[in-house]
Amino acid sequence: PNIAHAHNVYHHISPSIFGLLKRRHIPTVLTLHDLKLACPAYKMLTHDGVCERCKLGDLHNVVVHRCIKNSRTLSGMVWLESVMHRVLHSYSDNISRFITPSRFYLEKLVEWGWERKRFVHIPNFVDVETHHPDYALGKPFLFFGRLGPEKGLATLIKAAAQAQVALLIVGTGPEEDTLKQLAAQSGAQVQFLGYQSGTTLHDLIRQSRAVVLPSEWYENAPMSILEAYALGRPVIGAAIGGIPELIRENETGITFESGNVQSLAAALRRFADSPDKALIEMGHSARTWVETDFTAMNYLENLLNLYSELGVSSLSSQYVW
Repeated sequence: PNIAHAHNVYHHISPSIFGLLKRRHIPTVLTLHDLKLACPAYKMLTHDGVCERCKLGDLHNVVVHRCIKNSRTLSGMVWLESVMHRVLHSYSDNISRFITPSRFYLEKLVEWGWERKRFVHIPNFVDVETHHPDYALGKPFLFFGRLGPEKGLATLIKAAAQAQVALLIVGTGPEEDTLKQLAAQSGAQVQFLGYQSGTTLHDLIRQSRAVVLPSEWYENAPMSILEAYALGRPVIGAAIGGIPELIRENETGITFESGNVQSLAAALRRFADSPDKALIEMGHSARTWVETDFTAMNYLENLLNLYSELGVSSLSSQYVW
């Protein structure tokens, strides 16, 4: 091959392939969808919230805090794997360039000691041709995604109850039963709609007032933001990880303090009380931004430019496309 481009190989194919590629003089790119290079548990998140205890190389913290499924055994296996790959320099010696979908991940990994020149920021894209916006606003706010503890959904439900707004939650996950109990106890106007995709999901987004991302971990570059924008919806997002760089404040949405019920409730109430015209303008601005900066062709051109920098000259966008 001219080049190798890897995604999420950690526990499946494993980084064992990288040494072989290096010996064959094949440039290799790895897209980073998580923080595995720095954090053995991927997320820099543990039982007491965002965690950077391993920053100085103290990887044993993954065992001490049972970061993998609250299991000391599983955490110990991941600790051993991480130590082995660091000793073997599986990533540092064999990867030509790392791609980060968010600037936040790039800066965080540099902060943890990686060389800046090893990274390139290439944003995610959304297929605007398959996302048809409708700027007429609905009443409920919408979350769609995995119902996991890192997503901040307990904070969202409490905030919705406080702001007295209707909320739709789309998705499944380990927190589903707990969240349903919380919704019932808090008196929040919440509907749990389960897993949805395709046209059904798009219709739900178009029927909402805004999409909400209440995350409480270092999100990378959430596709849900781009999908909301492509369908003409503004976003209320937690100011954490890569979320703020995807929100133009008061233009395509607003941010709030992650984990803060009062801050999120105020944001929900503000959007509930805002004239439709103001939110429709945000939706138009959001769609325009996606059409300008987050298209498949932009992504492809950025990717081919990187390949060219690594000495691959036989590919063209027409050939790949």
